[in-house]
Formats: sequence, C-alpha cells, structure tokens
Amino acid sequence: MTIDPQERLNELRRSIDNFDAALIHILAERFRCTQAVGQLKAEFDMPPADPAREKRQVERLRKLAEEADLDSDFAEAFLNFIIKEVIRHHEAFRHGANGK
Repeated sequence: MTIDPQERLNELRRSIDNFDAALIHILAERFRCTQAVGQLKAEFDMPPADPAREKRQVERLRKLAEEADLDSDFAEAFLNFIIKEVIRHHEAFRHGANGK
C-alpha cells in the first residue's frame, strides 16, 4: 500500500493543531492556579518570586523532559519563560493590579 504524502502531512498537521489547542488550555489552567497564588501572596505580603522553588521546578522539569526524550534545555527555557510571566503577574497583584 502506498502512502499519499500530502494526506499523511495533513494528518500530522491535524494532530499538531490538536496538541496546540491542548497546550493552550493547559497553560490557561496553570495560569488560573498561579493567579490564585499571586493573590494569596499579595494578601499576605509574600514576595512575588520564590527562587528556591523555581530552582526545584527547573530541576524537576529537566528530569521529566529527559524521561520524555525532550530536550531538557528547551524544557528549561520554556519553564523560565512561564516563571517570568507568573512573577510579572504576582508583582502586578502586589501593586494592586489584577495580575494580567
């Protein structure tokens, strides 16, 4: 049986589109949780960043990436991007904004 390359390409792209949608929804849920953390930190005058936790999270994510056969440097860069955005939200809460 011969594989139609265009049909296979379209099939793979549909899968990628589904994964992209899932990633967006997962990130939205994650940010809802971190927003709650930011509100709690602001309410109790806690610092917006937690370098020790961030370090543990990076180490944990690098290990998970290696186990999943994903480039751990990429995974760390991705997490650092998310952490930076979360801290920005937490700082906004601290200054009376809504964190967005």
